[in-house]
Amino acid sequence: MSAFERRTIVVDGLTTTYLEAGAGNGDPLVLLHGGEFGASAELGWERTIGALAERHHVLAPDQLGYGGTAKVIDFNEGRRMRIRHVARFCEELGIRSAGFVGNSMGGLNLLVDATSDDPLLPANRIVAICGGGEILTNPHSAALFDYDTTFEAMRRIVAALFADPAYAADDEYVRRRHESSLAPGAWEAIAAARFRRPGAEKPSKPRWDLPYERIGVPTLVIEGGADKLKPAGWAAEIAERLPDGRSLVIDGAGHCPQIEQPARVNEILLDFFARMPAA
Repeated sequence: MSAFERRTIVVDGLTTTYLEAGAGNGDPLVLLHGGEFGASAELGWERTIGALAERHHVLAPDQLGYGGTAKVIDFNEGRRMRIRHVARFCEELGIRSAGFVGNSMGGLNLLVDATSDDPLLPANRIVAICGGGEILTNPHSAALFDYDTTFEAMRRIVAALFADPAYAADDEYVRRRHESSLAPGAWEAIAAARFRRPGAEKPSKPRWDLPYERIGVPTLVIEGGADKLKPAGWAAEIAERLPDGRSLVIDGAGHCPQIEQPARVNEILLDFFARMPAA
């Protein structure tokens, strides 16, 4: 029996698929997956949902452009579009306050929203897993941006995401991600986030340099100790700027610790949400 149910809802006219588990088991938790080509709620959280659902009502949406959710392109406000969609998803399901956990893009989106002038998400606690801070310029980050939809290009993405080379060597695992990336419209919707509208002004500062001091809810920033995409120590630097922040490093984990070391991450998440009162 699966640890979750697959469901579909229409949000502002857009088909939205999501995973649900633990209804009635406690406070809601919303899980936001990463932004790499081929990502989805299931691939990002399949090793996490079951454990979290023992104490929480867990919801993990496929964000716009991913999984079974509508493929939408926006060259102007792609990130804000996805944040707004998740906020409306929560409204449609009657979620007025929830803990949020995001990996990579999902974590960064949580931090971007929480530091904005007008936050949209009903977040009472935040956990950002390898989301936030600088992205290194190296062959691994290039693999994420230069995806040409071939199987071997997906293998390079998988190699960039994980510290353990066994993931990239596992043809079946690479195939799952590759097939997810080939959904009609998926490449276009995800690639659009990499482009800038002609004539748009260049940001005055790096996109990852956020006003973290504005975040008013308890926040945990998790760093993968063997993350190929991030500089060492970035999580602690962010946590120091948070009014109610903390950080930790998961040794031996890459950019997706919740997949590589799910038992450790599940323990950390359950402890955090049990100890930290909702803001």
